[in-house]
Amino acid sequence: MSTEDKPFFDDPNAALREIAQNPAAYAHYLADFHRVVLDMQAKLEILQRETRLHCRKTRVEGDKWGQAALRSFPVEKSLNDVLRNLKGISSGLEKSAHKRHAHDEKVKEVKKTRKEKAQLKERKNNPSLQAAPENPDQRGAQSPNPGYGVPTSIYHLDRRESA
Repeated sequence: MSTEDKPFFDDPNAALREIAQNPAAYAHYLADFHRVVLDMQAKLEILQRETRLHCRKTRVEGDKWGQAALRSFPVEKSLNDVLRNLKGISSGLEKSAHKRHAHDEKVKEVKKTRKEKAQLKERKNNPSLQAAPENPDQRGAQSPNPGYGVPTSIYHLDRRESA
């Protein structure tokens, strides 16, 4: 068996598999297709315009007004359908690249939220024991903020600070 009979890769899909795993490579690969599609679209728009002009100008002896245009409609419609499909492909390629990037961002976010939830669950299941802090001010000494903690009437509300 010669080396020419062997494929370059053992697996022909290996390169695409690597591209699918990397969002930047994915976007770059789709951008290449996008350029090709936009180029085809631009050339087909020129072809559409020129075909339309030619078909509508082509008249047969004895034609009434508008018959040449009616004959050109099927040709124009076929090119319009192709252009509409190319525009759909173009927007689909852009969406796909954005959604691939969004997928990786979402995966990172899911990992982060799951880690946070696990930490919260661990704290809830194993709370650290803390001794209550002793407050020497409770023995009858004046607190630093006399407006709070002291019973007041509604007439003393103007001296209290807002929350």
